[in-house]
Amino acid sequence: MSLIKPFLQGEAFLQDVQNATGSERVLHIWWLGQSGFLLKWQSSFLLFDPYLSDSLTRKYAATDKPHVRMTERVVAPERLSFVDVVTSSHNHTDHLDGETLGPLKAANPDLQFVIPEANRAFVAGRLACGRDWPVGLDDGDFRDAGVFRFHGIAAAHEELERDEAGRCRFLGYVTSFGPWTVYHSGDTVHYSGLVEKLTPFNVDIAILPVNGSKPERRVAGNLNGIEAATLACAINAKLVIPCHYEMFTFNTASPDTFRAAADALEQPVRVLQAGERCTVEKSAVGAMTVLSGD
Repeated sequence: MSLIKPFLQGEAFLQDVQNATGSERVLHIWWLGQSGFLLKWQSSFLLFDPYLSDSLTRKYAATDKPHVRMTERVVAPERLSFVDVVTSSHNHTDHLDGETLGPLKAANPDLQFVIPEANRAFVAGRLACGRDWPVGLDDGDFRDAGVFRFHGIAAAHEELERDEAGRCRFLGYVTSFGPWTVYHSGDTVHYSGLVEKLTPFNVDIAILPVNGSKPERRVAGNLNGIEAATLACAINAKLVIPCHYEMFTFNTASPDTFRAAADALEQPVRVLQAGERCTVEKSAVGAMTVLSGD
């Protein structure tokens, strides 16, 4: 099977990041594959849940659950030497990858790292980092990292799991900066109360998984395409971008169902290729326009 080629890759991707400019009312977003997104706002960079290695493919190669890669890597993590803040929404390797986060930290000595507080000890062990380095959050908390304010939103992957202190092991993040509000759900299914948590934030852009949940995969599942479109519409998101597909052959889904459901709900949507940029602009009265990558 030939791998999917990213829209932009390596040097061409980095050149596109460098060329992307604009005022505080312009936001650039690149999909890096799986749940990884790079955001550029003015001169600040935020990286949501990057997975930029083949660690899982190697780990599961000789098992009955092989993680066969579908899409080529967009960029090596050590090339992202300009990142201010990175997140991990939970401890699964495609959201907390030592082979991505180690080189990323080495390339960015002042990097700030946002995690669920419940996962602090596990994160320190996996990354061999100081326990005091990450910025920890729980459901309902908020913390600042750089120019970004992060609000913790409980995620159910597929249950709402908590540690012995009652703190959530899976989080999404509502991130606010300048005139923008972006919700990255992490891995989650819908649960009672999620819409009520999110609606007051007036989310501009929702980033949601669409791979769904199938018992035969033997891994925790997520929203499917219809559920993701319905959630975005319910919280009045101005734009929704799908993710968590086209990385591993055993755990993927076509975004076509998601796109059709969003269209039926008149929910604005942008489906990206890995390595592709979405540029959005917000007017003084809050109206949002999706611009081309050029």
